[in-house]
Amino acid sequence: MLNRLVTTTLLATALGAGAAQAQEFRLNWGHYLANGPFLEVEDEFIAAVEERTEGRVEFNVVYSGGLGAGDELLTLAGRGAVDIASVVPGYYANQLLFAKALQIPFVFGSPGEAIEAAEYAYDNIPAFKEELDQLRVRRLFHQPLGSYYFAGPSDECQTLDGLQGKKVRTFGSDIPKMMDAVGAVPQSVPAGDQYEALERGTLDYAFVNIGNIEAYRLYEPGPNLCGPALSMAGHMVVVGERTWQRLPEDIRTIIMEEAEKAQQRYVEWVDASEAGSAEAVEAEGATIHAYTDEQLAQWDEAAPDMLAQWVEELEGRGKGEAAQETADAWRELMAD
Repeated sequence: MLNRLVTTTLLATALGAGAAQAQEFRLNWGHYLANGPFLEVEDEFIAAVEERTEGRVEFNVVYSGGLGAGDELLTLAGRGAVDIASVVPGYYANQLLFAKALQIPFVFGSPGEAIEAAEYAYDNIPAFKEELDQLRVRRLFHQPLGSYYFAGPSDECQTLDGLQGKKVRTFGSDIPKMMDAVGAVPQSVPAGDQYEALERGTLDYAFVNIGNIEAYRLYEPGPNLCGPALSMAGHMVVVGERTWQRLPEDIRTIIMEEAEKAQQRYVEWVDASEAGSAEAVEAEGATIHAYTDEQLAQWDEAAPDMLAQWVEELEGRGKGEAAQETADAWRELMAD
């Protein structure tokens, strides 16, 4: 009886230890977007990490701002209130002085170019990583956001003159300047609030990529789509430093390896995904009006040189040398 009791106790202890090892880290991921097919690559990243860690890591992704609004998640990750966050640099114009430059209009010709610029900056220009260090987060990878389109009830958006006086959704400090250049009226509206704003008429046009036009069903109140008007990097997936420090080295290695794969996969995936979303919204009755190269060149000429303005802004903050290095490198990359 005593031997059986000892054996049973040892077995229970072993099983308990195995169960504890099976889920050592439950990582809360705060996302500002609604869940949907547009986040497929991030879902693949999650699945790969969970599989390679054999269940030791489990992600709890809370969408639509359930763990914090889009303009709160960066701070929450730095404080350890969430473990991982999807962060839009433009929402933090006064904190992410360097990262926000990846969302400046008329710099990048495609989502792939924006990611190429991001990878270069984080690999070669220390100021990009240093500002994240100060905020106590680490970059995992960037979303190569699909090019932006207007979505509204009127087809007037197909000409630049038609945008004059129209209330258009924007965010950050630079996209409003883009709208000012054609006489549109910038309105700061979170991504998830655009549908209701279009219905109520507080927006004439939503402004977002086609993948999210499909995900948020913006083609219902806004069946006229005009673009593409803007290519830039999308949100940045970051992990809080407190979380990072409590992860074992082997798990850190797996996360970074899968983050690198996710970055490569995202660039390959975005064009096909956006094309599929365009077909889907057209099948739902939306009409896509394409801008010509001449229209975009006219718009670019009317707008200020926002990359140069960014350099000037950072000169006033004592960071001009790194900003100029960034601008020079990006202009050279985009010229190749």
